[in-house]
Amino acid sequence: MRRVRYESAGGPLFLEEAPVPEPGPGELLVRCAAVGLTLPMVRKVAEAAEPVPLGGEVAGEVVAAGPGASRFRTGDRVTGLCFGHGYADFAVVHEAMASPVPDDAGFVAAIALVRSGLVAYGALEAARFAPGESVLVTAAASGVGHLAVQLARARGAGRVVGAVSGAAKADFVRSLGADDCVRYDDDGWGEPVDCVLDAVGGELLTPALAALAPHGRLVAYSSGGGTIQAYDLLVGAKSVTGFQMALIARERPELYERWLRELWRLYAEGALRPAVHGEFALEEVEAAHRVITTRANLGKVVLCP
Repeated sequence: MRRVRYESAGGPLFLEEAPVPEPGPGELLVRCAAVGLTLPMVRKVAEAAEPVPLGGEVAGEVVAAGPGASRFRTGDRVTGLCFGHGYADFAVVHEAMASPVPDDAGFVAAIALVRSGLVAYGALEAARFAPGESVLVTAAASGVGHLAVQLARARGAGRVVGAVSGAAKADFVRSLGADDCVRYDDDGWGEPVDCVLDAVGGELLTPALAALAPHGRLVAYSSGGGTIQAYDLLVGAKSVTGFQMALIARERPELYERWLRELWRLYAEGALRPAVHGEFALEEVEAAHRVITTRANLGKVVLCP
């Protein structure tokens, strides 16, 4: 089979021939039809001291199951998280991290919807969002952000604001139902909001926190880090919560499944429209990574082996 790897920090990424992996206990071997790219993985390629396996979101058909794996059968359509080599023709996914793809949904749509949608849904839950409240989403044109905008609207937000880096992204986010968009470099981010869902971190944490109304809640789900001054929380009785989807998948599988069913329901009803910026062949992986590195994507970037 073909798979993508690299030999030093920053790449280059290249294709190599490798044996088809064997699924271990509780694992599934999936023939990949779509592979979702994420900013954390792109950052690892650029920053990790040693090369790491290019894992992430995969979707396709189950072709084999390891010992003890009983939730899925050969031929089942699934999407899931691969912690090994996922940029490949075949990938191994633990069945606990896999979920079914409905027959009427494509694999690319599943990649665009499931993992990013679960993060967006979970971040909104972590914010203790209530219908009628206002929500601001940073990186609002990203794979997670564009779904968070739509979820806030579908769940009854009184006002939805997208924070973006440029005018093209603002137009895109408004087309998804945002009431307004702000630019990161604006002097202020407009009328304060009840909830901020932050996917950027770093220097943007300060204006994101300032955008909160008194008693507002910020949920950070970024890998970008950043520092918050305690005084900035005290003066407005604001709160900050970290959110990680992997913890929910491991520790609250019943919650994970409930959120997943809700995502597919909203998708079937047309309330969620997962956007795909582009579909790239495996040999175009460098170009696909470049889209994310330059923050040019509107929606999800997908490899199609």
